[in-house]
Amino acid sequence: MKEPVKTVLLTGGSGGIGAATARLLAESGMTVYAASRSGKAPEASSGEGVIVPVVMDVNDEAAIASVVARIVAERGGLDAVVCNAGNGIAGPIEETSVEEIQAQFQTTFFGVVKTIDACLPIFRNQGRGRIVTVSSVAAVAPLPYQGFYSAVKAGILNLTKALAIETRRFGIQCCSVMPGDVRTGFTAARKVAAKAKDKDSPYYEHTVRGVEAMSKDEREGMEPEVIGRAILRQLRARRMRPEVTPTFVYSLLVWMIRRFPQRVVLKVIGKMYS
Repeated sequence: MKEPVKTVLLTGGSGGIGAATARLLAESGMTVYAASRSGKAPEASSGEGVIVPVVMDVNDEAAIASVVARIVAERGGLDAVVCNAGNGIAGPIEETSVEEIQAQFQTTFFGVVKTIDACLPIFRNQGRGRIVTVSSVAAVAPLPYQGFYSAVKAGILNLTKALAIETRRFGIQCCSVMPGDVRTGFTAARKVAAKAKDKDSPYYEHTVRGVEAMSKDEREGMEPEVIGRAILRQLRARRMRPEVTPTFVYSLLVWMIRRFPQRVVLKVIGKMYS
């Protein structure tokens, strides 16, 4: 790596994967601007390294532009952005309203696009920059009753890869990190589509079982620091990988999903979550 990463903008930085990543990057010597709607310092912050909490809603283009301008003014540039902010909604595809779908995509997908768009002119002018997006194993494993979450994470994954092709000539590198089940507050914060809560729904029992199974897997999942360390390794690497799936088990799972007959994959996933 010709220029070490010194200054990072991180979205969704107040809790979960974002907070763990902010702590690890700061402890490694990077200055991390940890952005969130609340502007709170990352939970369980050790006080080591430099973490600058900033108020920034990824749905607000003016707020993003203001934070990026502040970073450049204070630090003389920006080396990397980590797009981690997101939310989740559960429910059958048929019973999820357009408004609920839009809320899922607004923050988790378009928030990534808006944040990246604000950073790209800085990176191009510098002739370097790193972009890390947080996708999910759900991008390749279509989750029943979280179909729109899978769709948005697949969109992030492919957006990042397309961006890597487009921006390579400007010295910009892109990587999408794909976590599996992680133990964070995301599980409790996940919303359920309003119609799916109706016990008369033809999907009700399967939705409840599916979401409970997913929630159990998440509560028993890996610590968010595992994802934070994967992001740190990519920011330190001479050349980032286009795609990273932390842990051998999940890497193997992604490999199998992509190579096994899809009817077999769908049948297995259906048995797990229906």
